[in-house]
Amino acid sequence: MLDMKWIRDNAEALDAALARRGADALSSKLIALDENRRAVVQKAQEMQSRRNAASKEIGVAMAQKNAELAERLKAEVAAIKVDLPAAEEEERRLTAELNDALSRIPNIPLADVPQGKDEHDNVVRHLIGQKPGWNHAAKEHFDLGEALGYMDFEGAAKIAGARFTILKGQLARLERAIGQFMLDTHTTEHGYLEVQPPLMVRDDAMFGTGQLPKFAEDLFQTTDQRWLIPTAEVPLTNLVREQILEHDQLPLRLTALTPCFRSEAGSAGRDTRGMLRQHQFNKVELVSITDADSSIAEHERMTECAEAILKKLGLHFRTVTLCTGDMGFGSQKTYDIEVWLPGQNTYREISSCSVCGDFQGRRMNARYRDRNDRSVRFVHTLNGSGTAVGRALIAVMENYQNEDGSIAIPDVLLPYMGGLKKIEKAA
Repeated sequence: MLDMKWIRDNAEALDAALARRGADALSSKLIALDENRRAVVQKAQEMQSRRNAASKEIGVAMAQKNAELAERLKAEVAAIKVDLPAAEEEERRLTAELNDALSRIPNIPLADVPQGKDEHDNVVRHLIGQKPGWNHAAKEHFDLGEALGYMDFEGAAKIAGARFTILKGQLARLERAIGQFMLDTHTTEHGYLEVQPPLMVRDDAMFGTGQLPKFAEDLFQTTDQRWLIPTAEVPLTNLVREQILEHDQLPLRLTALTPCFRSEAGSAGRDTRGMLRQHQFNKVELVSITDADSSIAEHERMTECAEAILKKLGLHFRTVTLCTGDMGFGSQKTYDIEVWLPGQNTYREISSCSVCGDFQGRRMNARYRDRNDRSVRFVHTLNGSGTAVGRALIAVMENYQNEDGSIAIPDVLLPYMGGLKKIEKAA
């Protein structure tokens, strides 16, 4: 969430930033709304002050036996008591309207984010590794999985409907191995603290990381009004909500392997085959909580941690900088890591690493006390996939497929597979 004082002082900068994102100018509307709210606040304060002053004047008038003045003052206080609740209610209404408007404004892109409308304007930073070279045609993961007998889409559809997958046997073990390998790498080599967070959260947690109110349709809600997490970013980041941390506690680096739940409301008709876009999937999330001066460097570090996973798995990938029209709502800058899928003959996103500045810190009221001047500032937050486990499974299947349809196990996963070196058709 953006600060209203900053908006008043930087109206042109806000409108320019929104224009870079392809959004309409909002500063004049917000400032007018804030002016109205301020006027009502001032009116209510003046009424309260006058009520208090008149109440004291009544005592003085009565002590002076000036009954006429005392009665006029009593009538004035009575009138204020009638009018003040309406002014206070108007103040609450305008404050709620302003806060709702502010909560729907996307973050300000950093100056070095490339200008663009959509994914076609993203900029490639680098390519790592080589595409596999085979003499046989590459198959997609769903053809491989079904032929092996370990991937069941029809059974999942009977149980839960579209966009679910049942993994069995050796593929189920491979996906579990990938998740455990990622967690072990991030905790033992990259300094992240493993957390097992709740999978259901309250409204304020979703608001804190920016999913609410704007993206409610992309979420699943329970009958008791909790929300299933779309990513572990939500509970991990909210661990510091409504706190003041000491500067020496930063950075906090947190990771979790959790199921994630997304309605995919805006993805009708996209990636309907296979398990690339699911309502339920597993993901290893990375979250960093930093001070204001460290977040940009932390963004580079986090991205390198996610890239390290794909390097260890021996997968070819590229990292791109998202343009202003393709970056997420709460992001100042985002790097997407796109893994090569030979079955699709294309790159697909497997990780998205974003720096959010103090955007989420303000929404969560999460702060830290500066070690130098002891001033209290909002924390800066970052989040990224380290990586999506299901998509990593897809990438391993398609990049390590053999001509006979079997799948070789990457060396780094062998310790997690009980000695199994190749996944073959179920007997």
